[in-house]
Amino acid sequence: MNRKILIVEDESAIAKAIHDGLMDEGFSSEIVGTGEAAIESDLELFSLVLLDIRLPGMDGYEVCTWIRQKGYNLPVIFVSARDDVVDRVLGLEIGADDYIVKPFSFRELLSRIKAQLRRAYGTLSFESTKAPKFSLGHIIIDQRSMRVYKDEKDVFLTPIEYRLLQLFIEYPGQVLSRDQIIEHVWGKEWIIEDPRSVNVHMRHLREKLEEDPAHPQMIMTVRGYGYRFDKPK
Repeated sequence: MNRKILIVEDESAIAKAIHDGLMDEGFSSEIVGTGEAAIESDLELFSLVLLDIRLPGMDGYEVCTWIRQKGYNLPVIFVSARDDVVDRVLGLEIGADDYIVKPFSFRELLSRIKAQLRRAYGTLSFESTKAPKFSLGHIIIDQRSMRVYKDEKDVFLTPIEYRLLQLFIEYPGQVLSRDQIIEHVWGKEWIIEDPRSVNVHMRHLREKLEEDPAHPQMIMTVRGYGYRFDKPK
């Protein structure tokens, strides 16, 4: 992991303040003011994207969708003045990892950046097994490359989805509450502003791994409590 962050922000004063603050913390960053400039950037050079929603031309939602469709799994944090629950949930549904509302303190933003970098590039191997590859029926997890295959086809998982899968495999058959899931996957410092955000990530994981997401066989909902992972027989 490098320490370079792409700032996609059309308000120059905000962009410069973030850039200067990141420099003081040992990060490097690059500023672009439009969505078009963001997708023309070499995203492989960056470890994280800070993405405004209201941009001239291509908006932040479109940029985030493009990033995920192209298979980039670096963390994306929306930085927006929109504070409606609908906007937050939509941001998570299209692949963002976090959402922070303007105005915000730089310390809060920095904390969220570091948390996402830890989750994305920290120890993500499955500690419950030493094998380089792990099989779940027709699903194969290659721990060395952090890649997942379903029916021999590459399945793209975001960092959060990968950590959810990691958590489930470490505790098969156990009912995990939403609070336990949040603590293990997002961290104790994470503040869930809308509990539906956990459900959004679970739905995405089901859509990618289950044969019939509407009738899951692995990722089971335990109503009123949380989720349970049933290993394929």
